[in-house]
Amino acid sequence: MLTKLITKAEATALIERAEDHFFDQKAIEASGVKIQRALVAFANADGGELIIGIEDAREGSSTLSRWHGHGSIENFNGIVQAIYEIQPQLPSSMTFLAVEGLPGVTLLVRVDKSSQVHKTGSNDVFVRQGAQCLPLTDPERLAALQFAKGLASYEDTGVRNVPPELIVEGETIKTFLADFSPRTSALEFCVNENLIDLKSWDPKVCGLVLFAPNPSAVIPTRAGVRISRYETREEDPERDHLAGSVLIEAPIYDLIHRAVAEIAAIMSAMSIWTVEGLQKVAYPPEAIWEVAVNAVIHRDYSIADDVQIRIFDNRIEIESPGRLPGFVTIGNILDVRYSRNKQIVRTLARYRDAPNKDMGEGLNTAFQKMKEWRLRNPSIEEGQNSVIVTIPHTPLAKPEELVLEFLGKNGFITNKQGRDLTGIKSENAMKNVFYALRDAGHIAMVPKGNKTEWRLV
Repeated sequence: MLTKLITKAEATALIERAEDHFFDQKAIEASGVKIQRALVAFANADGGELIIGIEDAREGSSTLSRWHGHGSIENFNGIVQAIYEIQPQLPSSMTFLAVEGLPGVTLLVRVDKSSQVHKTGSNDVFVRQGAQCLPLTDPERLAALQFAKGLASYEDTGVRNVPPELIVEGETIKTFLADFSPRTSALEFCVNENLIDLKSWDPKVCGLVLFAPNPSAVIPTRAGVRISRYETREEDPERDHLAGSVLIEAPIYDLIHRAVAEIAAIMSAMSIWTVEGLQKVAYPPEAIWEVAVNAVIHRDYSIADDVQIRIFDNRIEIESPGRLPGFVTIGNILDVRYSRNKQIVRTLARYRDAPNKDMGEGLNTAFQKMKEWRLRNPSIEEGQNSVIVTIPHTPLAKPEELVLEFLGKNGFITNKQGRDLTGIKSENAMKNVFYALRDAGHIAMVPKGNKTEWRLV
């Protein structure tokens, strides 16, 4: 284990750092049970750091007086032993910290987000939420954590009181098997692909999502796609901005195609100013397709929510229920492969025109196509219980370049046209672009009634 000498300024920053979702402090007197609890909670959430050897603040005490480590590294043996009792072994690293002029050595433990569910030495499960380590004693919450980690998938859950004939004798599976080779019966396919529980003969969630006429009507949660149109650029739209909303429910293959078709239909009625003038809103169709497919097939079906697609004047937001599974993070999502719903993914890939034919390359394709269209990359955000991918309609070129190119083809430009063109949301921010170009001698303001236009000098 590494021993590192840090400055008093660095020590002060560690001592004064507030405890939160990713950071905790313990005194050296803390029991092994409390240390296990904190580290298990970090591993079961999003990872974090625990420093051992910082005392609680006392009235009148200085910051650096809270630094109170052990006199030697060997004195941490009991704490290290407690850490190694956590099961399974933590994805972690330990660093001893010393400060010249301050007493003792502290221990900094860094824990990565884990693909496993970790337990303390007494088999208790905790998860970090804010600055708290919350126990998971409810079997349903523990199962939800396993689903989130990808250790188990809700797609394998049998659904009682639903006859297997709903999928075995349905039109959807007949259409699918018409192109399937070698030829097989619907029942044989469902048995071989584990779409039915062979003990109870209950259809599984995966089988219903794939082949039930309306999966949302029979699985305990929901499996649809809700598409909403907001006539605004605001980050937090109000109810008045909602122009319409439609819920699509269907077997997953049809669901994907119908959802993407609905997005295209909505965008066909939207126009914005581009360098070429007033044009229909256009995004790379491959980007929309790949992000939508990922949101539907990799979602967590244990969460009672639909995939949410929100279409704004300047972006499309696609929100998929469930956090990133296993070892997948925002940082590595374009480089690693992990399927939460393996049976759904595998079966969809066997369609003649598979929606996921470029397995594992979907988001990479979306990023590449946005670049080819000279639009900014999608952004990916992990929320409390979902993943949101935002596809922006924001050009890569600088706003000043776009304004000059637009004026060269169209003669004049207004503030609204400039915001459409550049993706800038604020009128004042757009004015600043015009003022910079004016001060550089490129454009001039021309009053026109109660509006203002800008033209090339």
